[in-house]
Amino acid sequence: MHQGLVKLLPRLTSTLVPAVTASVMWAVWLGWDQHRDVHPDGSSTGPYEAWQVIGLVLTLLVPVCWAAFRAHVAGAVVGTTAGLTAAAFLDWSDDASGLFVIGVGMVMIGSLAATAAVSFAITSVTRHGRPV
Repeated sequence: MHQGLVKLLPRLTSTLVPAVTASVMWAVWLGWDQHRDVHPDGSSTGPYEAWQVIGLVLTLLVPVCWAAFRAHVAGAVVGTTAGLTAAAFLDWSDDASGLFVIGVGMVMIGSLAATAAVSFAITSVTRHGRPV
């Protein structure tokens, strides 16, 4: 029983670290900006600026690469996707129109595709943390 837990712990850690990091980084980069910018012509943009989203993506490369270098691709992909999806759902769920679900779905699909691509690229050039 103890040996089974020892084998499970690295996989669990490689999933939880990206998930928690993704949720926290969503709050750091996007959580504080909740208002739309109204321009003089009446159009509105926002609430996020491009630099905020770019900062979030670049920050999340660290835990994804960390998990992928440890050969835990599933943890990197599932953890980051789950963390971002949960954060988006919590942040946007006060939308009265109900259309936030589409946005959350787009975040889920986009983060799944991006983290899978990065993780598989890393594992294709490394083998258990060592260059091939």
